[in-house]
Amino acid sequence: MNDVKNADPKRKAGEQLPLVFSHDAASGRDDLLISERLAAAVSIVDAWPAWPSPVVVLAGPVGSGKSHLARIWRELSGAVDIRPDLGSDAAVAAAAGPVLFEDADRLGFDDNALFHVINSVREHGTSLLMTSRLWPISWPVLLPDLRSRLKAATVVEIGEPDEALLSQVIVKLFADRQLYIDDKLVLYIVNRMERSLNAAQTIVERLDRLALSRGTKITRSLAAEVLNELGNSEPAD
Repeated sequence: MNDVKNADPKRKAGEQLPLVFSHDAASGRDDLLISERLAAAVSIVDAWPAWPSPVVVLAGPVGSGKSHLARIWRELSGAVDIRPDLGSDAAVAAAAGPVLFEDADRLGFDDNALFHVINSVREHGTSLLMTSRLWPISWPVLLPDLRSRLKAATVVEIGEPDEALLSQVIVKLFADRQLYIDDKLVLYIVNRMERSLNAAQTIVERLDRLALSRGTKITRSLAAEVLNELGNSEPAD
């Protein structure tokens, strides 16, 4: 049971705090919704271990699906997570098998440590997958040898999700919760929301919780309220 003192103080009068159940969205390979913007990234994941180079970088904006694909690849390859910091054993892990380094541009790394990881991957015939919001050419790399290694990596770009994909994602997220909403309502939400998979998940979660708290169905007015709270009340361009 949730502690009532943690309830949102802005909750309207008459609303009850709903019991929170686990709604784990399916996130395996068979549940992946493939669109044109994801096709190249999905192909490179599926092609492992027959990669064009031992180092692959998935580059795309926040909420574009990088983490989902990274989890799929980690499950497929048996990769372990690394963080190439000064004094880390990331290069040792890379010698033993596939390794995954997520959010390389956001978390940062030590140039020499990442250089040794890549060398270890190349020497021992393993694989390194990295995710980033930016292409490696934009990373603040000072070590010339590392810049050279990153230029040889295969970079696959993931674009922002389009309306068709967002619609499919929203339908899937509701279906994961055993909820089914009208296509017109899905379109209404998609035309007014931020273009990201993270935003889609947030909207679905809030709509579900709000509908439960008020004992009502998910309607256009409820969707408008949630979108307005998230700052997405007007149709997207």
